[in-house]
Amino acid sequence: MSGHHVVPFKTNLITFLTLVFLTVLTVYTAKNVDLGEFNLTLAMIIATAKATVVGLWFMHLKYDTWMNRAIMLSSIGFISLLFIISAVDLFTRA
Repeated sequence: MSGHHVVPFKTNLITFLTLVFLTVLTVYTAKNVDLGEFNLTLAMIIATAKATVVGLWFMHLKYDTWMNRAIMLSSIGFISLLFIISAVDLFTRA
């Protein structure tokens, strides 16, 4: 085990403000931006950015070992595969 990493208050504050900004951006784009079919894509890009910030700083994956990072990335890969297979099934039905 690599031990604990103490994150400075400034880093937590910047992380918090980043998440607040991305949340406000999500709400703003949902109400004021009309991209047609790409609204969902934009929302997913913003959600992915928020999930990355949470994973790296709040879950301390940035400071953790490569094994935990690999486990997290493989989990994301498998859930993505599940969504892709479900989407292919859904969109190829007659």
